[in-house]
Amino acid sequence: MVQNWLTETLDIRIPVVQGGMQNVALAPLVAAVTNAGAFGFLSAFTHLSLESFEVELEKTKSLTNKPFGVNITVLPSLIKPDVEGYIRKSLNAGVRVFETAGNPRELIPMIRNLGKEYDGKILILHKCSTVKHALTAERLGADIVSIDGFECAGHPGEDDVSSLILLARCQQVLKVPVLGAGGFANGHGLVAALSLGAVGINMGTRFLCTAESPIHDNVKKAIVNGTENDTNLILRTLNNTSRVYKNNLSKKVVEIETIENKALEKGVLMDFGKLAPLVAGARGKAMYQSGDYEEGGIWACGQAMGLIYDVPTCEELIIRMEKEAHESLARLAKTTGIVRQLISKL
Repeated sequence: MVQNWLTETLDIRIPVVQGGMQNVALAPLVAAVTNAGAFGFLSAFTHLSLESFEVELEKTKSLTNKPFGVNITVLPSLIKPDVEGYIRKSLNAGVRVFETAGNPRELIPMIRNLGKEYDGKILILHKCSTVKHALTAERLGADIVSIDGFECAGHPGEDDVSSLILLARCQQVLKVPVLGAGGFANGHGLVAALSLGAVGINMGTRFLCTAESPIHDNVKKAIVNGTENDTNLILRTLNNTSRVYKNNLSKKVVEIETIENKALEKGVLMDFGKLAPLVAGARGKAMYQSGDYEEGGIWACGQAMGLIYDVPTCEELIIRMEKEAHESLARLAKTTGIVRQLISKL
């Protein structure tokens, strides 16, 4: 077992967190992750109504007697969700840990203030992709920051900085604990993140490809058969970059963006309307059920896909990660011993 601040704070066996992936982080996966000894986050806005979200909260509680968290991701949209309502539903269900993403200026204080109406013991993990945003989240009261490297699925930001650099930079400037995210899929990566100063890792793509993940087996097979080179970066021309699986649809999006970018004046953003039918969230959600991973929709996938070769249960995955972590630590200890012997002979 790898014990530290994160495992003690969240009462988990291994410092691993399952991110609140849209349309994926549902009760069966969250409960399985939590029961396996890691920490799972339920996706709030996967549910279009407070009533359906409340049902999912109760379903999760029926599948595990351990604490779990809720992801609240607030991104620009035409229809603004009832953020306060989802937070209250979570608090009423006993949730005290929140994974947040988006603008933290309103979100973090809102959760903190609402938490005071209950027992006040709230832990906020804020996700971001730059050191600048991590510092802002820290200043606004985040208890822990999850920093997304360029390798991550979904939104890696616009700076294109890898997890290796981001974690080292966070260690230099942040006072709050940090989770590594982007490019992590096994126990060896966990040890690497810990060595860079992180208190654990936040995994998405790896948990996407587990037995309890509520998506079609065809999608899981695509991940197993894929490599680190089988992702695309889309929506770069809109300054809203997203890393997704390299399927026929995402290739088409990149093609359209390339053509439009050449035609537009420098600094002018292209018309999203030309891409909307291809990248629609509803289409991606339907794809998870149909299994048409090539034409069904755009779906987020990180470069960690290259490290994934099977579809284990969450319990099998966590047990394996613990073994891998100990193997890496033993190898480091052996290497350190050899170095010490060499130095003593100098």
